[in-house]
Parts: sequence; C-alpha cells; structure tokens
Amino acid sequence: MQPQFSHIAVIGKSHTSSSHAASTATGQPILTSLVDFLQRQGCHVVIEKETAAQWENHACPVMDVAGIAQHCDVALVVGGDGTMLGFGRQLAPHGIPLIGINQGRLGFITDIPLDQMEAALEPMLLGQYEEDHRILLHAQVWRGPDCVFDALALNDVVINRGASSGMVEMRVSVDGHFVANQRADGLIISTPTGSTAYALSAGGPLLQPALGGLVMVPIAPHTFSNRPLVLADLVEISIELVGGRDASANFDMQSMASLQMGDRLVVRKSPHHAVFLHPTGWNYFDTLRHKLHWNEGGS
Repeated sequence: MQPQFSHIAVIGKSHTSSSHAASTATGQPILTSLVDFLQRQGCHVVIEKETAAQWENHACPVMDVAGIAQHCDVALVVGGDGTMLGFGRQLAPHGIPLIGINQGRLGFITDIPLDQMEAALEPMLLGQYEEDHRILLHAQVWRGPDCVFDALALNDVVINRGASSGMVEMRVSVDGHFVANQRADGLIISTPTGSTAYALSAGGPLLQPALGGLVMVPIAPHTFSNRPLVLADLVEISIELVGGRDASANFDMQSMASLQMGDRLVVRKSPHHAVFLHPTGWNYFDTLRHKLHWNEGGS
C-alpha cells in the first residue's frame, strides 16, 4: 500500500543532547533509523534546517519551516514536549500535522515511545491514526498605541514578577469588563494543552483538549480568594501592569517580552490550530493516568 503521507519532514531536538547522537536498541542513531524506516515505506524525507545543522552525515534535502509548510504532508518530531510546542506553533498556521516521538521526560504531546517508533508509525503512515486539534493563544503586548510584541502560544501566556522584586499588581479585564486587581507573583493564561503544565503546578484544573475553554491561574496570589477561573475561549483577556518592577510576559516559556508599567497584555484565541496525530486507540485520559501516575498499584 502507498503511504498517505508521502513527503515527511523529520525534526530533532536541537537544544540539548542531539537526537541523531542517541541510539536505538540496535545501536543505530535515532534519526538515521527513523529516516531509513520512512524511506523503506516509500516516503520522501526532508530534514528540518536546524536539525540538519547538527547532523552532517545524511543525504536528505534540507528545508526550513517555510519549505516544510510548502512541500510536506506531515512533520515527525523527535524530542520532548518543548520541541513539539516550538514547531507546533510554527506549523499551525500552515495546517501541517505533527507526530511526536518521545525523547523527553513527561511526553504529554510527544506520545510515541522510542522503542515503539516503527510499530506505531507504520499504520499511521497508511492513514490509521487519531487526529487531535489543539487551540493556540495569540498574545500582544501594547505600550500605549503601539504593539511592541506579538506571539503565539500553544501552552500558556504567563506574566511573572522580576527575580529580585516583590509581587506584581495587574488589572484584569475580560471582553472589556473589569474583573479584578490581582496582586500575585504572576498570572497564567492557559489553553487546555497547557493545563497539564505550569498551570497545573500553580493549582489550576485539568481541561480536556476538546473543551472550548481557557483557564486563568494566579501564581501565589496575595488574596486567598483569587482562585483559578475557567473562561470561554472566545473571550479577549486584557491584563494591565499597574504595580511591580522587572515583570515579563512569557510565551510557552520559549520567548519573553519585558514589561513596563502601564503595558497591556492582550490574549485571545488564535484562528490557527495545532494538529497532532496519535496512534489508533490513543485516549487523553489514558495519557493522564499514565503520565500523572494515577491508580498506581491498582488494576
């Protein structure tokens, strides 16, 4: 049978120990093994530009994200959730789905274990998979009439206090309606995807990815009654910095904007979705149970 995905981009972790240097059980480097497998399935393989820069001995074409968006049907990402977040944001506007092969730790969205890579991918290439759409946030930092920073986030947008300063004070509005002045170490605006990340450690709820909602979670709030708030994903959230020094806005903890007094962070749902593909039978609750070690010792 011909594969459903004939042109495939391979992306490897590029910021720590490189994926091509790590080995499979057979002793072959992971990316080399993956490319060999894909080519045996009749697929045309390209290597993402940053991945190729760390992997000299390959014979595949090299493309940047724009080239991948134009020429490829799917992207295979070998790494951890951080790698998937970065390329998920970049490829979402182009509608390119991603498959995650887990070389990280938790792996909420990079869910195929390395030792099951070929067995999981073979039916997926033939069209047997679960399709999983995830919303993104579009965030802008406004300084007076000027937008000084503009970014997408797949997990969350976070306002943090400065490392050497006290709490920040924020004026929070939703759809133009004043909600509260919050004093805290920071504030998280999270998608359902990000509800298992920083928002969870700050006491926020878990949101099923199919849910049309966002969660706003204060970080160590001054007032105990400032609790996590679940909002519809159609709202516009505006956060004005009215107190505190050296605050910053972080986007998936991978890009950052320094904030000045009076700056407004405006967050809304992006029109783009990240599309993740999982092996047939994948279920979000199975992932939670496994990754969060629920019911350990039970049946």
